[in-house]
Amino acid sequence: MTIRSISAIPLSMPFDIGGPKPMLAGKPREMEMLLIRVETDQGLVGWGEAFGFAVWPATKAAIEALVAPLAVGRDEADIAGLMNDLTRKFHLLGRSGPVMYALSGLDIALWDLAGKAAGKPVADLLDPRRPGRRRDSVPAYASLMRYTDPDVVARNSARAVAEGYTTIKLHEIGVAQVRAAREAIGPGIKLTVDTNCPWTADEAISMARQMKDLDLHWLEEPVFPPEDHASLARVRCEAPVPTAAGENAAGYLEFKAMFDARAVDYAQPSATKVGGISELMRIAALAREYGVKLAPHSPYVGPGLLATVHVLAALEEEIELEYCYCTIDVNPLGDAVQAAGARLAVPTGPGLGRDPDMALVEKCAVR
Repeated sequence: MTIRSISAIPLSMPFDIGGPKPMLAGKPREMEMLLIRVETDQGLVGWGEAFGFAVWPATKAAIEALVAPLAVGRDEADIAGLMNDLTRKFHLLGRSGPVMYALSGLDIALWDLAGKAAGKPVADLLDPRRPGRRRDSVPAYASLMRYTDPDVVARNSARAVAEGYTTIKLHEIGVAQVRAAREAIGPGIKLTVDTNCPWTADEAISMARQMKDLDLHWLEEPVFPPEDHASLARVRCEAPVPTAAGENAAGYLEFKAMFDARAVDYAQPSATKVGGISELMRIAALAREYGVKLAPHSPYVGPGLLATVHVLAALEEEIELEYCYCTIDVNPLGDAVQAAGARLAVPTGPGLGRDPDMALVEKCAVR
């Protein structure tokens, strides 16, 4: 078979986070998703997801203007060969950003196609040594939005624990907010804080020391810029909390540089940003080699989340899945991307195991 067509479909879905919605350019955000649809000359369709959110117009343009013209007509089964060729051809356009996001979505869709062609879940293809022995479900942790208001932070943290989550991630940058969460959930729950790169090394160390008594499981992306591995390594050495980073890393070699610098305790590659399932598996093997724990970045609600689920199902280690803690009433992936009891089931169908509901895609599509 060969690839007949590639298209990018942007979706916007109303969602509830249990507090004020995040703002962007003065407007409240909706949950945005960029679906990647790949069809073969025999009519088989694979689905992927490229990093969307506010950057989706640029990623969509990269799919349509760059990726599709060079990938159409190629053998969709040669995932490694095709991805290597396109990555080399596009390297001048940036090793991270919309072009790499577009390639990530393509890679996920190609794995979906591979599973469908073989009649097997992607997880089985990723670990052929243990056919049929993949996990039926993976544990999930609640990744909360940024609320800023300590009372809202406390309320949502407590609600997530009441629903069965034993790990809570905050996206706050203040001690008061983190303290409110710890007091609300008690001492027996793991608490992580993703700060999204706000500080210098000195500031990050100071903030970590102020939160020492809050027993953080990790402090995520505490320094700017995120590729400043030396500063991140200094925080890891001097701050009283483990460090996590990687959602903004540009592939395998940047993770290797991060590991060589001894900058992180937890590596966080993102399937929709770093090169899809293929690169995520390479980084997982590298992390194991270096003794760094894997904690993939996956606050998604589409094929990018399912891709991460299949990777985690195939790995020997049991690793918690980052799960976007929000409510979306209309999602084309339905219950396949909904956690229950702080676990998310691994779809058993071929490929990623769930195709989008096209009626809901039509309903949510951005015109």
